[in-house]
Amino acid sequence: MTAPTNPKIKHSNTDVLIIGAGPSGLMAATWLARAGVPFRIIDKRSNEIFSGQADGLQCRSLEVLKSFSGSTFDMTALDSAWKMGNHMIEMCFWSPDENGQLVRSGRIPDTIPGISRFQQVVIHQGYIEKWFEESIKHFSGNEVHVERPYLPLNISIDETAAEDQDAYAVEVLVKDLSKDNLSQPEQFSAKVANGLYRQFEGDQEKFYANLSADLENDPNANTEDYEVIHCKYVLGSDGAHSWVRKQLGIDMDGETTDFVWGVLDMVPITDFPDIRNRCGIHSKDSGSVMVIPRENDLVRFYIQLKEVDRDPATKTDKAEYTGNVNDKKASTKGRIDRSKITPELILKNAQEIMKPFKLEMTDLHWFTGYQIGQRVSPRFDKLSRVFISGDACHTHSPKAGQGMNVSMMDTFNLGFKLALVCKGLAKLDILKTYESERLGVARDLIAFDHKLSRMFSGKPMIPNSKTLEEGVDMDEFHKAFLKGNEFASGTIVDYADSILVDKSNTEEPDSDGRAFSYFASKVPVGRRLQTNLILAQADGRPYHIVDRLLSDGRFRVLIFPGDVKAHPENLETLNKFDAYLQAKDHFSKKYTPVNALDNSVIDVITIHATNRHDVEIFDFPEFTRPVDFKGRRDYWRLYSGVGPTYHEGDVDAYEAYGIDKKKGAIIIVRPDGYVSKVTEYNLGGLDEVGNYFERFMIPQEGKVLPKRSIDVDDTDRFTKPLLAV
Repeated sequence: MTAPTNPKIKHSNTDVLIIGAGPSGLMAATWLARAGVPFRIIDKRSNEIFSGQADGLQCRSLEVLKSFSGSTFDMTALDSAWKMGNHMIEMCFWSPDENGQLVRSGRIPDTIPGISRFQQVVIHQGYIEKWFEESIKHFSGNEVHVERPYLPLNISIDETAAEDQDAYAVEVLVKDLSKDNLSQPEQFSAKVANGLYRQFEGDQEKFYANLSADLENDPNANTEDYEVIHCKYVLGSDGAHSWVRKQLGIDMDGETTDFVWGVLDMVPITDFPDIRNRCGIHSKDSGSVMVIPRENDLVRFYIQLKEVDRDPATKTDKAEYTGNVNDKKASTKGRIDRSKITPELILKNAQEIMKPFKLEMTDLHWFTGYQIGQRVSPRFDKLSRVFISGDACHTHSPKAGQGMNVSMMDTFNLGFKLALVCKGLAKLDILKTYESERLGVARDLIAFDHKLSRMFSGKPMIPNSKTLEEGVDMDEFHKAFLKGNEFASGTIVDYADSILVDKSNTEEPDSDGRAFSYFASKVPVGRRLQTNLILAQADGRPYHIVDRLLSDGRFRVLIFPGDVKAHPENLETLNKFDAYLQAKDHFSKKYTPVNALDNSVIDVITIHATNRHDVEIFDFPEFTRPVDFKGRRDYWRLYSGVGPTYHEGDVDAYEAYGIDKKKGAIIIVRPDGYVSKVTEYNLGGLDEVGNYFERFMIPQEGKVLPKRSIDVDDTDRFTKPLLAV
């Protein structure tokens, strides 16, 4: 649909327009603010903090939040979430014994030990959104904030300009709703905040139908409320009933089921002994409950509802949805009648499931109800100009703790790619990897949730039962949950070979599908670089290596020259690297704008394997300890990966990464922390690094930035954008 040409309507330009200020949209906004890319983010909600919704932060999400924090500043969300959130330590299983009585049948760690330095925490999504917004303001120098309440009405793509990297090829008509008093979220006639209205398609269309005025033909339209935003790119992070997705003509493939669950956020009054542990509870005949202890005294209960009235208008004789997962019984009863779902109904079902334990509630904060379904979009973009993320392209049950986490990881994947393209550093081709990388994750998520949600909703098998009645084998359920924890952590995402991931030097994948290189036999290419301690050569301070790889849009080239004391020839090779990296026709200079800081696009870091007391910083070549335009030395590009610390034990990153201390290695890490390539430590390996960047980076010799004055006050340089500056 073409945007109106009414001359009275305001027009504006921005590189990226984000529609939807939930966690997925806010993650993209954080990336763009950190990288210094012009963008806007709009949301139709007027309220900034919304009760309920998602509440769990998995390991990888916490790692990512940490990656936006540097030594001189801290991203608000990471520090606050880790301190305020309830840490999930243990998962307990309860199921019927031989007599049908509810007993504890097992315990496992909630997070797999050693998989990350963080464990899952649970915290209100409203806090997370608030912290994101504060960080966006911080990174953008207070120039960007979520614009509320704004509603998108039209979107059009100039397909003839789609391949022009500098073109504002997308137009979006938006309306400011602040004068309409129509932007408050529905609560569906309940006195307590709830999410019932969010679960059902069609509400948005009904709610805002009267806003789609024809501005060309309506002489009474108030044009001051409308704006046409000209964008290079649009991101639709606008939820399960995404307006953006519908404008692109993309349907969701999948299914809905007859399993109905209710959710309560409240303070329980109970004699159940594991109420402050995460629990999966299967009763003999009354259904199932998942217990999620939250911050303060709150506990979230996911409660299976045995019988809920259905809306007769939605009853069907066959499944409403077909797709990757097939359930012949889906949707035969119709959609649940929201008006019949009350906190009292949900609690009554929970009380039956948890007998003989007592359960009452006080301080109810939020409730909702939903039908389990799994759906995924077959496409995540159109013409690499308009993208969708999060619930807009995959929906599932909430019990796996994946909704907010996978949604944020979608845009963590996309954000740096948009930044590189908007800044003219990389070709449009890299944007195609968003769908290819994240669609696979979404499909894995749907398969995982399909299995877990059905095992959770199914009737349990009674141990040693003589009846022939089938049920869910609780041992299999425990195993599935344990295996699912690895997936749910977000740490095993593995991106396939692409323009951004080069697995050419890897051996055959192992049983877990991991592709390792001979040169770093414990670093899987395509997965996130797992952290290990390294020691700053200058002062001996231990750093987690990933804390040196901030999410600021830059690539990292990690040079591991081995033990340069035991093998002097390795230091000679490193000295040869100096001339290579200073040459204008090699990657370090070639893809960095003239007069920009030398590591503002590709950051080269050296990590040797010699005890730092046996070498001096000036034994190493200039590129490992460079000076800037004021003569200030950068001491944080040279580290020892092997040796003792005063307070944290011995360090051996070479052993952890499977790198030979004589042969060394070179590792390329993408701006999102995923390993792009591993190659050998020699000039040939450095040429391979150059060939990798040549595939998608744009030479910058024609882009000249103003020269910096030696008198400039740049004491705030650590918190300002660092990409291509």
